[in-house]
Amino acid sequence: MTDDARNLSEPRVPGRIRLPRFSADAFGAFAERFARFMGTASFLVYMTLFVILWILVNLIGLFGLRWDPYPFILLNLFFSTQASYAAPLILLAQNRQADRDRIQIEADRRRSEASKADTEFLAREIAALRIALGEVATRDFVRGELNRLLDEKPDKHERYEKR
Repeated sequence: MTDDARNLSEPRVPGRIRLPRFSADAFGAFAERFARFMGTASFLVYMTLFVILWILVNLIGLFGLRWDPYPFILLNLFFSTQASYAAPLILLAQNRQADRDRIQIEADRRRSEASKADTEFLAREIAALRIALGEVATRDFVRGELNRLLDEKPDKHERYEKR
């Protein structure tokens, strides 16, 4: 007996229905492409041409065809089916975009925190340098002190002048 015949001759075990598995990323990428295409002028032009052609064929009987007479029930069914699939696909695409935005915002937040910490560190370093420089004698201060000492001496040597 072949595997197919044996499988058909044995009862199915309850709860062991094997459904096909789909890659969430591949399906999500398809949903994004579909949603992106539905938001274009090309889609609107193609859909308008499709509807005009559908109505003309079914009203006038172009090419000897009339499968959906007025009030175009089949066309309405087609639109309902399209809408019932389009809405979840668009929502899936929006959810994936929201997930990407959330990851980007988190990365931006971490980068911002690191930048803030670096800025605060540099501000503390600059403050420490200012304090240290406040205690350093400047050239003018040293020149003034030397001139004061020379003025106090009785023999008055050459004064230190600005160069």
